[in-house]
Amino acid sequence: MQKPINWTNFTTLACVAILVGTETVGLSWAAGWALGGLFQLPASFARGVEILFGLAGFVLLYFFMRAAAKVEPIRG
Repeated sequence: MQKPINWTNFTTLACVAILVGTETVGLSWAAGWALGGLFQLPASFARGVEILFGLAGFVLLYFFMRAAAKVEPIRG
């Protein structure tokens, strides 16, 4: 049988996910937009760079949340 959910840790992790996710994905997306503009890339290629950087932001968020869940376990 699984341990009950620790709602304090769950709330903390949810808030951290929102805060850090907004920062990492937003920063990554903005970096892709800035590089596309800086190098005067064609619009479709610049959008591809933005999407690529945005996905990198989601990957960073995933690894961050995985590490945070080890420190603040949801169950227990």
